[in-house]
Amino acid sequence: MVSTYLSYDLVNRDMFKTLQRVASQDMVARDAAYYAENIGKVTSIDEFLDDYRLFSYAMKAHGLEEMTYAKAFMKKVLESDLSDPNSYANLLTDDRYKKFAAAFNFSSSDTAIAQSAAQQEEILGLYDQSIIATQDKVAEETRYYTAMMAQVDHVDDILSNDRLRRYLFESLGIDDSVYSYQVVRSAMSSDKDDPASYTNTVLKDQMTYLTAKLSTAQAELAALGTNSKEHVDKKASLKLEIAGYQKVIKSTQAHIDLAGAFEFAVDGTSAKGSAQTEQQLEAITDLYLLSRPRQTQASALRERDYFEEKIPTVTSVDGLLDDPRLYDYVRKAFDLNELFVVKSTLEQILTSDLSDPNSYANLYGKDRPQYLELANAFNFNTDGSLDGLVAQTAAQTSLTSNHYFSRYDDKQEEADEKAIKLYKSEMAAVKSVEDFLSDKAIYGFALQAVGLDPDSVSLLTLKNVLKSDLSDPKSYVYRLKDERYLTLAQAFNFTRDGGITAPVQAQSMATITETAKAYIVEQTRFLRDDEKEAARKKADAESSYYTQTMASIKTLSEFLGDRRLVDFVLTAKGIDPSTATDDFLKQIFTSDLNDPKSFVNQYPDRSYAELLGSFNFDENGNLDRDLHTTVQGRGKVLETQNLYLRQTLEIERGEENAGVRLALYFERMVDTVTDAYSILGDEALMEFFRVTFSLPSEIGAMDIDQQAKIVEKNLDLNDLKDPDKVRKMIQRFTIMYDLENGVTGPSPVDILTGSGAYTGISADTLWALSQVRR
Repeated sequence: MVSTYLSYDLVNRDMFKTLQRVASQDMVARDAAYYAENIGKVTSIDEFLDDYRLFSYAMKAHGLEEMTYAKAFMKKVLESDLSDPNSYANLLTDDRYKKFAAAFNFSSSDTAIAQSAAQQEEILGLYDQSIIATQDKVAEETRYYTAMMAQVDHVDDILSNDRLRRYLFESLGIDDSVYSYQVVRSAMSSDKDDPASYTNTVLKDQMTYLTAKLSTAQAELAALGTNSKEHVDKKASLKLEIAGYQKVIKSTQAHIDLAGAFEFAVDGTSAKGSAQTEQQLEAITDLYLLSRPRQTQASALRERDYFEEKIPTVTSVDGLLDDPRLYDYVRKAFDLNELFVVKSTLEQILTSDLSDPNSYANLYGKDRPQYLELANAFNFNTDGSLDGLVAQTAAQTSLTSNHYFSRYDDKQEEADEKAIKLYKSEMAAVKSVEDFLSDKAIYGFALQAVGLDPDSVSLLTLKNVLKSDLSDPKSYVYRLKDERYLTLAQAFNFTRDGGITAPVQAQSMATITETAKAYIVEQTRFLRDDEKEAARKKADAESSYYTQTMASIKTLSEFLGDRRLVDFVLTAKGIDPSTATDDFLKQIFTSDLNDPKSFVNQYPDRSYAELLGSFNFDENGNLDRDLHTTVQGRGKVLETQNLYLRQTLEIERGEENAGVRLALYFERMVDTVTDAYSILGDEALMEFFRVTFSLPSEIGAMDIDQQAKIVEKNLDLNDLKDPDKVRKMIQRFTIMYDLENGVTGPSPVDILTGSGAYTGISADTLWALSQVRR
């Protein structure tokens, strides 16, 4: 009889080819094909349990073949929420049931949600970036306008240049989409001091006419009274008419202002660089900065310059507060932007006698110290006149400017915080595209984040974008050929019918959770006390990084470019990261799992194929949106098939030699051992240990803690991390097994004499013994 060691060695010396031979067996191949073709069609636990071929295949793969009959029991296992420590599978002492439940997605945490945490963080990040981008754009457009105006010598130089024209129009409030070239050109070429100019005749006559019509309409509306139930239709019509007049009057005034903004002759020409005076240029750029939806740093600098230029000329409180820009500057500098703070409030503060404890600033400054800050920053008497020569000393002006720059955007930041809080709160309740588009504050926030103007995008366009199938290159969002809309669509998980689905991620949440747990187990194996606690904290930190980062990974290159992330998943899979170079991993992850001849499928270690299958990348390295969620992911299907082959091999070899089966089983399970109790809780592992160290079978009757001490006395558990030491342990087992079971084998003498009665130690065993270091 061939020794256990030799039988094991014949199988294990090239396990890849051995398993390929098993896989090529007709029945094994048919069962594997059936499983691969049909597991993706299963939609419920009952369907799975009712398909005997699928169910029995998976049960055998996980070493639970003897429990195939117990469908009710296994249904409870599959229904278990593995994130709940009190779930059915987690309460079972046999880890095989937890692993079986983890192999499927029947209780998947990949729930439908309009926007995942990672997607929301991306939108919030884009929102912050949009604010910075807006500031940069405002500064750049102002720089461009200023530089180009030095080259302008004809009105058409501005009107034919989109950037210059839009800058000008936005400064004055002229609609660039509906303007009349002839009207604008005529206005810009008018002499504001010539009574016969286009502006002073045509435009001002139009203004007179419109103003009269507005007054008439307003008078008609007033005559109808204030009773909301009377003349409803007429009032509504008049209100629309009034709004229309007000809009046209505003536009007409903007065109009139064009005449005073330039120095063009009637023919539209000017000396080069003289189209605008320095004052006119400054006025236009000031208007542009002030017309922005939010104040930028460039605007703040301009307001500071304006304040510091004007404050020496201020001779009274009225002179300060009657200038809208100075008034706004003071309010922001001293944090007095509340609605209840009006001009009279500032007047009372500025005219307070600080030597009088009952003065306004002193009385209310106890609760609002900024009142005293303001009063001390200026030099006014109680009648509003100057107390001294200047309204502010240089030191006071400098202090005011410092206050302004530290506070000018406080209200904006406060508004941003409120907008973000509202967005998060409302998004949690969104269950459909209709829900999302029902609140402009919510969809407007998202549009601004991706660089789109909420007032310029129709709801129909948004609806079509959000309902686009991102896996279909011909869908609506791709036809727009605008990256902003694509970014918007990718930030949400809406379906083609307007509902919500689970987010498409590089790995499913179930896989991420399982990988994180596996990593922690791997990093804390065999450690104790303080050492284990320290390792656990470090592993928890790495798991947190992995969980958060994986949710935001969108491409294969992003994943492979983060070696910290890569090493994490390799370690969790039981692979030493130091053995996997970047080039090697690129070959693995760019392999086609469906091609039997691909690099990953030809590589002996099947762990890499399983690892690749756990990711959701397409052939271009992007997220594959065609991989619909099924009850078992690609990686788990591969893992199940590989386990099935291994189980089949072990069973077949065990029929010839039970020792070989035990050796193969130990080799497969050794990475799952975390402590002595892991061995004691597995009858096969315990038998391997008992035989290896020549312990009596009665050891199983001892107290469990005493058994654990015996395991730790005979076996340094850390040796189980060393492949060479594991190999020698298996070699020792095969020897001890043959000795314990009296395996016979022919000696050279027997061969020569033809004797079959030899019962000593076989030559194979003697050779194996010579290789083991005691």
